[in-house]
Amino acid sequence: MLKRIGFFLLTNLAVLVVLGVVLNIVSAVFGINFANVAGAGQNLGTLLVFAAIVGFSGSIISLLMSKMIAKRTMGVQMIDVQNPANKLEAWLVNTVHSHSQKAGIPMPEVGIYEGEANAFATGPTKNSAMVAVSTGLLSSMNKEEVEAVLAHEIAHVANGDMVTMTLIQGVTNTFVVFLSRVIGNFVDRGVLRNEDDAPGIGYYVTSLVLDIVLGFLAAMVVAAFSRHREFRADAGAAQIMGSSAPMINALARLGGVPTEELPAAVKGFGIMGNIGELLASHPPIEARIAALREMR
Repeated sequence: MLKRIGFFLLTNLAVLVVLGVVLNIVSAVFGINFANVAGAGQNLGTLLVFAAIVGFSGSIISLLMSKMIAKRTMGVQMIDVQNPANKLEAWLVNTVHSHSQKAGIPMPEVGIYEGEANAFATGPTKNSAMVAVSTGLLSSMNKEEVEAVLAHEIAHVANGDMVTMTLIQGVTNTFVVFLSRVIGNFVDRGVLRNEDDAPGIGYYVTSLVLDIVLGFLAAMVVAAFSRHREFRADAGAAQIMGSSAPMINALARLGGVPTEELPAAVKGFGIMGNIGELLASHPPIEARIAALREMR
């Protein structure tokens, strides 16, 4: 728990540092005065640039740090792909290598971590990805089912889901920051009649409230895309395996096995069951099985 809190704080600190540096560089190079994002002289063009920098900074840094965060918070033990320590590691490496060749991507890093049934893929690019599987999943599924789960994660990498989700998160963050401050400025000056050049309390309170409300709505949009992406990864797994049956069997077994929570940085790329709707990153297992059966 302390490790997770520590990495959370470090990630947010990194975001703040990068944000400050980028804002200063943009201000110096393009002569943009970010003081104009609010108040009497609010400039929508300046505000949009500000919102984009704020919106994309966190998601991009999370993407770049995703492998490190996953390794540290999940305690992932990396396998030396050139010299596996045992037959299980050798089998995992061979399986991931075979799947990655079929998917047309470079061989990802491979790891194992202690925990209940789950697996995930993460990394900043297709050329720098990692696939990790839990001991709980290895002990609760047969080899063909584990192969299907690994194929699902490889499909995530091949589809470029890590980068795509980062871009979508960045775009939604940008709109949240932009709209909350436009509306906040309107409330401050149009409703509360603040006549000072600087923004008043109405701007700050309204912007803060809207950051939360619009952020919640944005999370629904991101989650909806994430659920759509899961169906694509399931289909990709079926293509890699040459049949949808192994993935169907893996999902059916997963539906009856407890799954542990993954860190936010990798949660969208796990294979999880029994999750709710709207904010769920994964669709119901029953829906995923039905979609795979339709492929037959």
